Amino acid sequence: MTQSEARRRFAAARVACLATADAEGVPHVVPVVFAVDGDTIVVAVDHKPKRTTALKRLANVRANPRVALLADHYADDDWDALWWVRADGTGTVHEPGGSTAAHAVHLLAERYVQHRARPPEGPVLSVAVTRWSGWSAR
Repeated sequence: MTQSEARRRFAAARVACLATADAEGVPHVVPVVFAVDGDTIVVAVDHKPKRTTALKRLANVRANPRVALLADHYADDDWDALWWVRADGTGTVHEPGGSTAAHAVHLLAERYVQHRARPPEGPVLSVAVTRWSGWSAR
């Protein structure tokens, strides 16, 4: 799969898994909604209930900015339709109120009706993708 095809499939997916690791390399994986802007992926901390706003994924990125995101398509009845795409890159946490966070919230609101109704107010993670890779059964 070419990098442009991988980017196209990733951008069309509705959810991905974000993989981070802390300073000791202990992995942490969570599902996220996202937006793609060229070779940048943005994720925001939204209003969904969480135990704390000091999220592990954000602490991990501050300690170890290397991240990966994975999107896939699975069809139980058609394994010829299976595919996955991974975006490897460098993450940066942006506090609310800055221009990067505002642009990310705008992109997310364009993509998800839930974010139009209630825009994310928390920090934003931007990932500068350095490598798009993937696999497809077809």
